[in-house]
Amino acid sequence: MARNLKALGLWRTALIASVRQDGPDLSARQMAIMLQVYLTDPPHTVRGLAAALNISKPAVTRALDRLSLLGFIKRKRDVEDKRSVLVQRTVKGSVFLSDFAELVVAAGAVAPEDMAVIRAEEEVAASAKARLEAQLGASTPVAVPA
Repeated sequence: MARNLKALGLWRTALIASVRQDGPDLSARQMAIMLQVYLTDPPHTVRGLAAALNISKPAVTRALDRLSLLGFIKRKRDVEDKRSVLVQRTVKGSVFLSDFAELVVAAGAVAPEDMAVIRAEEEVAASAKARLEAQLGASTPVAVPA
């Protein structure tokens, strides 16, 4: 549980820092598409993005409309298959994701006093688990969610 809370806390910290920078406000779907385009090898198509993210092609198109307006991606007709549109990276999109990555890294820099609290919480959880297992008997292991 402590690990889940820590992960959510890091995500929250990074998102709040992003909002405070007054930059573009991307939806989770738009951010997922950005990460898919920038962190996986091209080529990227609307059909391929829809399949990779398990969403409809119109949903991908709407997200790409916004990302294109922001200059984070560009679309180009596939010369080999005129029915297909290729989604390409841009410098502006790369800079945006690089800046966001820095926010995530900064959020992960846990202060020593916070680390002490996290360790103490983990020790309390381990102790409680041991006591519960002792009460239930050794034949009934207790699973503690991560």
